[in-house]
Amino acid sequence: MTQAHPRISKAVIPAAGLGTRFLPATKATPKEMLPVVDKPAIQYVVEEAASAGLDDVLMITGRNKRPLEDHFDRNYELESALQKKGDADRLAKVQESSDLATMHYVRQGDPKGLGHAVLCAAPHVGHEPFAVLLGDDLIDPRDPLLKRMVDVQEQYGGSVIALMEVAPEQIHLYGCAAVDATDDGDVVKVHDLVEKPAAADAPSNYAIIGRYVLDPHVFDILRKTEPGRGGEIQLTDALQQLAADEKIGGPVHGVIFKGRRYDTGDRGDYLRAIVRLACEREDLGPDFRTWLRSYVTEEM
Repeated sequence: MTQAHPRISKAVIPAAGLGTRFLPATKATPKEMLPVVDKPAIQYVVEEAASAGLDDVLMITGRNKRPLEDHFDRNYELESALQKKGDADRLAKVQESSDLATMHYVRQGDPKGLGHAVLCAAPHVGHEPFAVLLGDDLIDPRDPLLKRMVDVQEQYGGSVIALMEVAPEQIHLYGCAAVDATDDGDVVKVHDLVEKPAAADAPSNYAIIGRYVLDPHVFDILRKTEPGRGGEIQLTDALQQLAADEKIGGPVHGVIFKGRRYDTGDRGDYLRAIVRLACEREDLGPDFRTWLRSYVTEEM
């Protein structure tokens, strides 16, 4: 029998990475600020949190990440200039980012991995369940994954992770979950997790993607977690303990996602994400699709 659990209101977005795969573009510009069509990647993530009802957002940043704070702050000089020009459309776009959510920031002093970044959020989160959204994964707003995960956490308690079925030869790129079915078709019970296993050792082809809804007991585990793969504190290792012993912080469930996901952490996928999103825009799509067809058929 299930019971209701407190509504989640806080989201944590780790954004302290160096973005080395995008050098030299990220030498002085945070990778999260790279544009996806005409918005920085990080804005899509904050919009997703806000759409799911999580209007208290903590961003974990590091050195040279000040542009993230500036983007979600007011720019009175720019707004004034747009008002004087009577450019209401661009003014609305500028103001949109600062009105999305209540933003907070904390620095991750040492790059010790995702688990350490999440642990930096403990003083802000307190004893409430919370969501974690990784900025490299953009989820199409027409596929409300995070909202579904929040609903599942309210129903079952504990923690919820997002899972996506991948080809066996790709599973070594992800954390992997061993699961059992539940009465809900898109929900599974997680009983083990492995970080980036070899294909022969993977318990399934369900890969963990960058959305989590976590019980606050994960902080107690992360404080004691030793560095794992890559010499970093792995969030997967902490979730594995929660899955192995429900008495610590409730069960771990997974929501199987079959919607549209755009990976902006890889250069090729970043370009594909821009093309896909641009093709689907009402204002850009028709002309862009026509040009793209012509380019592919005539010039390629």
